[in-house]
Amino acid sequence: MSELEYIPRVASRPDQADAANERALSTDNKAESWLAIVALFMVSLNLRPAVTSIAPVLESIRRDLGMNGVAASLLVSIPVLCMGLLSPLSVRFGNRLGNEKVIVWSLVLLGGSTLLRILVHTEVLLFLSTLLAGIGIAIMGPLLSGFIKKHLSRSIQAMIALYSMALSLGAALGSSLSAPFQMQLHSWQTALSLWAILAIAAVPFWLGVLRRQTYAPTAAAALSRTSKLPWKNKKAWLLAVHFGLLAMVIYCLIGWLPLMLINAGDSALHAGLMLTVFAVIQIPSGLMLQMLLRRFPSRLTWLIAASSMQAIGLIFLFSSMLSWLAVLLCGFGSGVLFALSSLLPIEAASSPEEAASWAAMMQSVGYLMGAAGPILMGWVYDGMGQFRLGILGMILVSLMLVVIQLFIVPRREESAS
Repeated sequence: MSELEYIPRVASRPDQADAANERALSTDNKAESWLAIVALFMVSLNLRPAVTSIAPVLESIRRDLGMNGVAASLLVSIPVLCMGLLSPLSVRFGNRLGNEKVIVWSLVLLGGSTLLRILVHTEVLLFLSTLLAGIGIAIMGPLLSGFIKKHLSRSIQAMIALYSMALSLGAALGSSLSAPFQMQLHSWQTALSLWAILAIAAVPFWLGVLRRQTYAPTAAAALSRTSKLPWKNKKAWLLAVHFGLLAMVIYCLIGWLPLMLINAGDSALHAGLMLTVFAVIQIPSGLMLQMLLRRFPSRLTWLIAASSMQAIGLIFLFSSMLSWLAVLLCGFGSGVLFALSSLLPIEAASSPEEAASWAAMMQSVGYLMGAAGPILMGWVYDGMGQFRLGILGMILVSLMLVVIQLFIVPRREESAS
């Protein structure tokens, strides 16, 4: 072989190596994206069953442990209070340890505390397991916004739809299967503890995400500077209060809907089915919202439409008319509102750290407000023996949402976009 023939072959090798490296890098990026998507779905699936599994077996819990209405409502309100009080800490933990590592440990805490419910025979132990589960949910919840912004920023709307769908699916599973589990196993303790399986199943995926991370300690100072909670930002406060009012309605319905319908004359079987419908109808709401936004991208229009839908459903519930239609309207309206409320702070943020901080503030204020809903509903029920006044309050809250939405997304911003 001559020297002239040899040179081009040598020169072509770096190009071939670069192409091979690019293909390998592309394959790695796709694998990492799919891993991130599956991990997001699995962790989102865990954010509600510890709460929604309570309502279907609440009467058995009250009977066995001798709890009144206000005490029973704490089983729903404690995790929500944790989400309100501890959400700001999640940002600090994420800055110090990395979001992915914090989420892994939160899943372990959630799974362990849920499994602990199999041993519950006193109010104290039940409240302890509920508190620990609430801490796990509270710490990892806000970090998911930063995770989406960091790993899945090319398809934020689709990932919010996936997040909302998984969260609603987890809520539906918890509300629909807990009572059958109790009847099959003859134990509400075992029925509640089974939901630890979801957390255990999610851990391997997040360990896979964690192994792919190269969290640099030198970035910690920059993270701490850029991820302070936006307490002085007017829009952040509007988003937080809006989320809080929505959470009040959602958690009142999650905690008390079966008893509301039984109080209105429905059978226990039908009332339990309606709670399942309320959770299931929220599953496609995020995907539907994504389709609607593609056709008509006005956030304000869909916010007002969803709030109106929720209010109309509550009016039917107040009038004890067409309970199935009331639940469908409330469920779909609440689902769309939740998906939009999760989307807006991520769109407003300029970085993953800022997205996590906005979500942490929104959830901190919002869940503290939301926790008051089931407690107030339990207090009204204990005092009056019926739910009409509480339902009327939820209707007024839905109308307040519309007023706040006009300030969150002013019409001039809608026309500019």
